[in-house]
Amino acid sequence: MQSEVPAATEQQNPGGAPTLVSPLFDGRESDAAVLKHLANRIRITAMSMTNHAHLGHTGGDLSASDVLSVLYGGVLQLDPDHPAWPQRDRFILSKGHCAAALYTALAMRGFFPTASLHTFMDPLSMLNGHPDRNKLPGVEANTGPLGHGLPIAVGCAIAARMRGESWRTFVLTGDGELQEGSNWEAAMSAQQYKLDNLIVIVDRNRIQQGDFTENTIRMEPLGDKWRAFGFAVAEIDGHDTEKLLHVLRSAPLEPGKPTCIIANTIKGKGVSFAENQPAWHHGVPTTEQLRIAAEELEAEPVW
Repeated sequence: MQSEVPAATEQQNPGGAPTLVSPLFDGRESDAAVLKHLANRIRITAMSMTNHAHLGHTGGDLSASDVLSVLYGGVLQLDPDHPAWPQRDRFILSKGHCAAALYTALAMRGFFPTASLHTFMDPLSMLNGHPDRNKLPGVEANTGPLGHGLPIAVGCAIAARMRGESWRTFVLTGDGELQEGSNWEAAMSAQQYKLDNLIVIVDRNRIQQGDFTENTIRMEPLGDKWRAFGFAVAEIDGHDTEKLLHVLRSAPLEPGKPTCIIANTIKGKGVSFAENQPAWHHGVPTTEQLRIAAEELEAEPVW
């Protein structure tokens, strides 16, 4: 079955070149409520996928769902019919273990049939446990080893700058992932080259594999760290779709500076038995838990 969400449509910008916009967003703030509902459909679909595979990273899928809903429903300029469209915005899921949520967003945007989500992690499926750009349209970079996404995103932003092109690069990192030093090497390069076409989003759910981030390696004051590396920083509620829409569509926050948006989220958001529980970093829902989650989220899978 094809996604119920139509592919992106063309509009003409003042310069006459086609601009691809999501059919889910027409500029009204009321669309934030629509994107909130779509985020919950990403959540229950991702949980259904991990239930099917008996593997996955449910907690992070749930914390990142609002960010992904807003990006794919209201921000990213993409053409699902032409995934390699040169002027598309680039999105890189650096926390690649949360692939189920990304795959759901891609299917909802029309990159491939939603029915394919049923094959998550099956043998020979294109839906691997981590994103693979060689297998799936819409995936910009293979991610899985943490700390790789931001360096790749910096390279993308530099490429756009060198070519004089206006497309932007967005990258979603985990907060525990920021313990990888490669992120900070990339951040130094981003400020050196004044990459205001780069937007880093931190899924600040405060839990990593095994424990809370602050019990593992203290990260606060996280916003001040990014500012010290030359970024313009906004710290917001990562589950408030209206605020996410506003800040992501306002980027860059300061001309000449890369942007970092710290999205304060809850691991396992929306599902009572999973919220703020380190065990749900790797947790896989039973069929009964899936039923409870669907009731609490007031949503059903997108397929």
